[in-house]
Amino acid sequence: MKIDTSLVVLATVSGAAAFWRMECRGRAGLARIDPLVNPGEVGQHVHHIHASSGFSEKATYDDLVNAECTSCAVTQDKSAYWAPALYFNHANGTYQAVEQVGGMLAYYFLRPDANNPKSGVTAFPEDFRMIARDSLRRNYSIGGQDATKADPEQSLWAALGQTTQTDLEQRAVGFNCLDYNKAPEGSLYRHYMPDKDYLDANCKDGVRIEVMFPSCWNGKDLDTKNHRDHVAYPDLVMAGGCPEGFDVKLPGLFYETIWATNAFAGVDGKFVVANGDEKGFGYHADFIMGWESVDYLQSAVDVCTNDSGKIQDCPLFNIQDEPTQRQCQMKLPSAIAKEKVEGLVGETLPGDVAIQFGPEPATNKNPGPQTTTVAVPTVSYSAGISVSASGSPVVGGVFKQSTTIPTPSASAAAFSAQAVDAPASAVTPAPVAPAALAGDYEVVRTEYHTVGNAVNMVIVKEAVEYQTIATTTVTVQAAPSAKARREAHAHRHRRSGRARR
Repeated sequence: MKIDTSLVVLATVSGAAAFWRMECRGRAGLARIDPLVNPGEVGQHVHHIHASSGFSEKATYDDLVNAECTSCAVTQDKSAYWAPALYFNHANGTYQAVEQVGGMLAYYFLRPDANNPKSGVTAFPEDFRMIARDSLRRNYSIGGQDATKADPEQSLWAALGQTTQTDLEQRAVGFNCLDYNKAPEGSLYRHYMPDKDYLDANCKDGVRIEVMFPSCWNGKDLDTKNHRDHVAYPDLVMAGGCPEGFDVKLPGLFYETIWATNAFAGVDGKFVVANGDEKGFGYHADFIMGWESVDYLQSAVDVCTNDSGKIQDCPLFNIQDEPTQRQCQMKLPSAIAKEKVEGLVGETLPGDVAIQFGPEPATNKNPGPQTTTVAVPTVSYSAGISVSASGSPVVGGVFKQSTTIPTPSASAAAFSAQAVDAPASAVTPAPVAPAALAGDYEVVRTEYHTVGNAVNMVIVKEAVEYQTIATTTVTVQAAPSAKARREAHAHRHRRSGRARR
């Protein structure tokens, strides 16, 4: 059953929750490059890299904005978005790259500071840089709470003393188990990577890894030594009030990446993040601002507030199609141009990164490059592709579906390599946001967010193309009112009547 979650309508009791969802269906590179942690040299571990083709081990704002292309949909966005890749460690000791499904999404949430809501949202300044979370963390240490237990209600965090930056940072990651035949899990719900048995039994459509960036800024530093001290999380991670000294509210940046862990169903082994982290406690993400100008980004923040979240509804954005996004590639440094980072990569993670366990922090060594392919035995497994009734593989709730079914093979790389793209077309400007959105919509979740002294109810609706079998995440589901039940019954009756005709 094919789905289309490209239309999402958010409405709150106290006003619209504006955002846009940057589609980065192309990947500019997959490499051990990190200009923040390892400037000018080979990085410690492999990252999947999106947006500007000007990305490098010493990338500057000018390098990014003057590059030839972007692997994201909006041509004016040549920022750098990157996060660690995911690998599978087979029982025989070999490592294999897990296929990244459909690229990446970078959400821009335009939520003001709850402590000063009239201050608005300020665009990222030129050459602004930051890291979300700590790559070296190997434990979960919020008030002695077990990471496998659900978070307490957000309204209790302050009373429990769980709003320090260390606490909020640990809750800024999610490993979302995907099964489109079940009710979806909430964003940032699970703060660790499930073990292999759980994945095989419950996550038949893969895993979506999510990470939230700090959105409160000290208003002066473009970067700091650890790339985190100049920013802070609001007290609810994704929303809420900023701490003292971080009074400038930035767009709330949120990455979402789907990994085809389901391709390894029934295969003996375990998953590990590229930085040598099995549990995901050290999962992190990086960002360098590369929009064409600060003034342009500020205009987008002020103007592009359509609550659909669609970049196509912003009159300022020029949109390029998916094949064009995929064609955008960065140039790899010669030192790692031949390094094996895809498919079967050998008996160690790329860069000889060791798997390190907590509770103590990991070490961040920076070994020399691997310039040759390591010979390893062929490892076979079932591709485990879910196929829709319409003949398209169901690969995630946020990307368009491929037009053909990839042939199962011994390599998860076949997922994207065999997909058929539509013919390329010229870049076209996005239309002015329509006055109304046509089509049938169904409520797919209700969320509650505490903002200052107010509680906002967020109702999310979704456009249904055939039959919805997957939605975005659920945090709290409110019981439907009598009126809502009557409307839902009438809606089903109307659809049933159309079907009989």
